[in-house]
Amino acid sequence: MNSLTVQVGVSGTSFAFDQGYSYSVPEELSDRAVPGARVIVPFGRSDRRRVGIIIGVSEGSDESIALKPVSSVIDKEPVIGDEQLRLLLWLRETVFCTYFEALCTLIPPGLGVSFTQKYKLSQKKPAKDELSSKAMGLYLSASEASDGGELSMLISEDREAASELIEKGFLEETELAKQKVRDDTVSMVRLSPAYSEKDIKLTPKQKAAAQMLEREGCASVRELCYMCGCTPQVIKNMVKSGAAELFDYEVIKSPEIAERDNVDDITLNACQQEAFDGISQMISEKKAASALLFGVTGSGKTPVFAKLIDYTLKMGRNVIMLIPEISLTPQTLNRFRRLFGETVAVLHSGLSLSMRSNEYKRVKSGQCRIVVGTRSAVFAPLDNIGLIIMDEEGERTYKSESSPRYHARDAAVQRCAYHNAVLLTASATPSIESFYSAQKGRTRLFTMPERYSADPNEKAAMPHAEIIDMTGSGRILSEELVNGVNANLQRGEQSILLLNRRGYHTIITCTECREPVSCPNCSIPLTYHKVNNRLICHYCGYGQDYTDKCPKCGSPKLRLSGMGTQRLEDELAEFFPSARILRMDADTTYSRYAYDKRFTAFGNGEYDIMVGTQMIAKGLDFPNVTLVGVLNADKSLYSGDFRSYERTFSLITQVVGRSGRGNSKGRAIIQTFAPDHYVINLAAEQNYTAFYEQEIAMRRALIYPPFCDICTVGFSGEDDKKTAAAADCFAESIAEGIKKVSEKMPIRVLGPSKCAFERINGKFRYRIIIKCRNNALFRGFISGIRTGTARLPEFRGISVYIDMNGDISL
Repeated sequence: MNSLTVQVGVSGTSFAFDQGYSYSVPEELSDRAVPGARVIVPFGRSDRRRVGIIIGVSEGSDESIALKPVSSVIDKEPVIGDEQLRLLLWLRETVFCTYFEALCTLIPPGLGVSFTQKYKLSQKKPAKDELSSKAMGLYLSASEASDGGELSMLISEDREAASELIEKGFLEETELAKQKVRDDTVSMVRLSPAYSEKDIKLTPKQKAAAQMLEREGCASVRELCYMCGCTPQVIKNMVKSGAAELFDYEVIKSPEIAERDNVDDITLNACQQEAFDGISQMISEKKAASALLFGVTGSGKTPVFAKLIDYTLKMGRNVIMLIPEISLTPQTLNRFRRLFGETVAVLHSGLSLSMRSNEYKRVKSGQCRIVVGTRSAVFAPLDNIGLIIMDEEGERTYKSESSPRYHARDAAVQRCAYHNAVLLTASATPSIESFYSAQKGRTRLFTMPERYSADPNEKAAMPHAEIIDMTGSGRILSEELVNGVNANLQRGEQSILLLNRRGYHTIITCTECREPVSCPNCSIPLTYHKVNNRLICHYCGYGQDYTDKCPKCGSPKLRLSGMGTQRLEDELAEFFPSARILRMDADTTYSRYAYDKRFTAFGNGEYDIMVGTQMIAKGLDFPNVTLVGVLNADKSLYSGDFRSYERTFSLITQVVGRSGRGNSKGRAIIQTFAPDHYVINLAAEQNYTAFYEQEIAMRRALIYPPFCDICTVGFSGEDDKKTAAAADCFAESIAEGIKKVSEKMPIRVLGPSKCAFERINGKFRYRIIIKCRNNALFRGFISGIRTGTARLPEFRGISVYIDMNGDISL
């Protein structure tokens, strides 16, 4: 039997040194060493054990090259199948990540493994002069070791001598792999009975935590740390002292569906029926294709989705439904589970490790035929896919901001090509690139220009939008908005107010030295959070207690300005003391169940006003909401990204569309300091087509997507000068490399320059922006530059990443 050689993508390697490393396969492992299986392999000069993924297998090997053997095969069956292995290789080639980073994207974290080595001396005794002096010394010390822990410590101190003992059979080494799945519980804390019975001394922070627990009864560890401005260690010390106790709160994995709806009861209007007929025809052809469903807010895209999913299931094929925000998951999941029962699975990062693993296994085993989830759900191990739906496809959340930096739309295209499926993108504000593709005929366009009405004889109206100029007003809430909310309260109708900034005050400035109170790790001002009286950095997470003195000059003259959702909540409470106010932002939705609980409460009429960031702007359907207010509407126009106009238009259009979705007419009030700006006005009119014409003309003139691709090369390091030098060196390598490219490769290189936020989390940041064509020639070229420069001394201690068509505003 020929010996097997496997190519392994090894964990812990950087992109510049990542490749398929060759290993020999011991005969006893040959049956399980197949592509897609995970293995433990020795790596590097010290032969440290690492987890890897087999990406290729071949018979025989070059006998002149001594290959290291695979230590063990972790999986009884491959952890990824043929299609997922193709996706792994596609990610590695197109988004500049390592093989193992790609694997970690394809499988949930709970299926990851950690492993430990265990050692024991064999029965074999070494003869005189059979071992080196170091190895013999380690052998004698190991013989006297009291337990496995002491033996492991001795071996870790001298790996070279340990390797000799293992190689010559005097020391046996085994690896134990353990899956990283925890019980599906939330760690909670409460005061112990001893707290009231004994005089337990507490630190000031422990006293603050105890006072909160006295008021609330109990809280999750994470919530308690945030509210009291302390670390988990403070809570652990309270437990050690006997003042508090921890307990696990078990959560329900899959809520029971009390009632079921029948998809046959859904009636489509003429526009919806036309879209359904056209898209279902595409699905029936079983060819890879794409379609864009462009409908105004409230046009009824969800009923069309339900009908198309039902049609696809009846064909014997399966469906993936992608949504942009975790906050939209509860409403979407409940809606489809009422229609299709427990055959619906949910996958997103807000689930616990065990829940994600359970859902993943349900999908892989064939128990589920519909997967609902955010970006990562596009990689769900679903077979025989007939339809992939991307709702609100223009959202930036579909693009990963960490490695692998993929876009869910590109991954969906790959999956549809493999399964001969249809990719359906849908939005009232599609991305400029998608609408351009539809205009050029590359994607089939379906439109729904009118709002859905339950009464076929009555036309549903779009909300009336009013733009309020806040210049010089000095007020947070305009008179029009106050009157509108007050009228809604009197009628028993609900209101939504959008302010896309959390916290209380967004900037604190010293009036003496004119310096803002900034994060010590970032070049960003700290945000004041009144709830816990803390200053918090929203980028690195740094926090400190509020100070009334300038940290630079010591002056007590600090000016608090700017407004976040916490301050808006307080202002509303003063204007409307009897109103029930719900705040939805990252500070109130720590728990994975907070979205469902809070949105359900609002939908049930338990609150009158909902205040929040962009998580409340899209995809939500509350029939009793008849007023939407947008505060600081123009702020995102000036973010420094060429997509800033598109994002501002989309955010305003979508949140305005939350109003008037029931029987009552809707209204929107947009507060802005730029009332004449065309983006604000077109968003108020809900006029996407006119906005598209303006935007596409500008992008054509300035050469921005869709007329090119944009590749960002980012650099970060603790030393400013060294980071700048590495960026300069990379730019010079690009200039030299272009001269050697034989084929025509038009590119424009901008920079290097400092990022908009020069320093984040203690690291200085630079970038090079390249206008290019995202094809194999360019990807090979830029990958070669990255690999070639990684070995240069200028890049020691510098992190480098490559991102295609990502966010360039930060």
